[in-house]
Amino acid sequence: MKREPYLSDLSDEQWALIEPMITAWKQDRVARSATGDPGSCDLREVVNAIFYQNRTGCQWRLLPHDFPAWSAVFYYFGLWREDGLDQRIQELLRCQVREKARRLEDPSLVIIDTQSVRAAAGVPKPRRGWTRTRRCRGASGDWPSTFWG
Repeated sequence: MKREPYLSDLSDEQWALIEPMITAWKQDRVARSATGDPGSCDLREVVNAIFYQNRTGCQWRLLPHDFPAWSAVFYYFGLWREDGLDQRIQELLRCQVREKARRLEDPSLVIIDTQSVRAAAGVPKPRRGWTRTRRCRGASGDWPSTFWG
């Protein structure tokens, strides 16, 4: 019996983008296992359950019963993070989005925006300043006085 979709579920097009990577990961994992058992979990449903948990913020044990068992979902989530599959999927999707927007695969500029940046251990003391509003030593010092001063 097919379940009613949740708002967080992958569309067929979205699943088609990541399915080859997940399938390749699963085949490699099965080939390295002692038993060679591929398991019975539907990996698309595992991904849907992870997205549901991420979107709603529910506890793993409180995943709806129409998803695979919470322990299986959590197991795959941990394995994918440990093996770096989640990062590889993110990188693939980022590259495809940039390519579609006719941009270079890697960004040419990165901006870090924060009110206070703690100084690294190697930053000399004269370069460190006191950020009055945050009451901490920062790498850029008290920027209004150094910028306008």
